Amino acid sequence: MKSLNNYNHPFHMTSNSPWPLIMSTNVMNLMLNIFIWMNFSNFIPMIMGMFSILLIMFQWWRDLIRESLFQGSYTTMIYNNMKFCMLLFISSELMFFISFFWTYFHSFLSPNIEIGMQWPPMNISPFNPFNIPLMNTIILISSSSTITWSHHAMLNNKYNSSILSMMSTITLSMIFMYFQYLEYSNSKFSINDSIYGSIFFMTTGFHGTHVIIGSIFLSINLIRMMNKQFSSHNHFGMEASIWYWHFVDMIWLFLFMLIYWWSI
Repeated sequence: MKSLNNYNHPFHMTSNSPWPLIMSTNVMNLMLNIFIWMNFSNFIPMIMGMFSILLIMFQWWRDLIRESLFQGSYTTMIYNNMKFCMLLFISSELMFFISFFWTYFHSFLSPNIEIGMQWPPMNISPFNPFNIPLMNTIILISSSSTITWSHHAMLNNKYNSSILSMMSTITLSMIFMYFQYLEYSNSKFSINDSIYGSIFFMTTGFHGTHVIIGSIFLSINLIRMMNKQFSSHNHFGMEASIWYWHFVDMIWLFLFMLIYWWSI
C-alpha cells in the first residue's frame, strides 16, 4: 500500500472500514424493529437493534480515536473540515426544528374552525409554563454554564475542574429528562389531541431525544477526559459536543417562550 506521506495533499486517506455499511444496515433494521414494536407490542427486537448500534458506534469511535490521537493522522485541514461539517450538521438540525415552529405558528396565528378557532384548542389544558418548564429552563441554562466552565478549564490545563464540570453537566441533563418524564406523566392531553397535542409532543419529544444524544456525546468525552486523551490544544471532540449542547439549550429557550409561555 502506498504511504500516506507520498500524497501531495493535506488530507488523511482512511483505511478500509466495515462500519459505514454495517451501521446503515443496522439503522434500517432498527426502523423495521420499531414498526414491529408499534404494531405487535414486541419491543425486544428494537432493544437488540439499539444495542447493536451502540456496539457499532463504540467500534467506529475507537478507530477514529486511534487514527487521530495515537497515529496522528489528522492535519489542520482535516480539523477545519470537521468543524465546518459540525456547523453544517447543527444548521440542518436547526432547520428541522424550524419546521416544527413553523407549523406551530401557522396553527397558532390562524386557528381553523375544526379546533374551535381558538388556541389552545377547546378542551386542551396547557401546562403551566412557570412550573416544570421553568425549572427545566433553569436546569439547561445551568448546564450551559457548567459545560462552558469545563471547556475553559480544559483550555487552562485544569483537568480535574474540567472533569468535575463535565460530570455536573451530564447530571443536569439527566435531571432535565426526569422532569420531562414527570411532565409527560401528568399531561392532561396526548399526542392525538388535535394539532396542539401533536405539535407539542413532537417538538418537545424530539428535543428530549436531542438531549439524550447530547448526553451520550458528553459521556463519551468524559470517558476520554478521564483517559487523558484531550489536551489544551487538541480536544475537538469536546468542542463539537459543546457546540451541540449549546444548540440544544438554545432550541429549548425558543421552545419555552413560544410553545409554553406565549400560548397561555
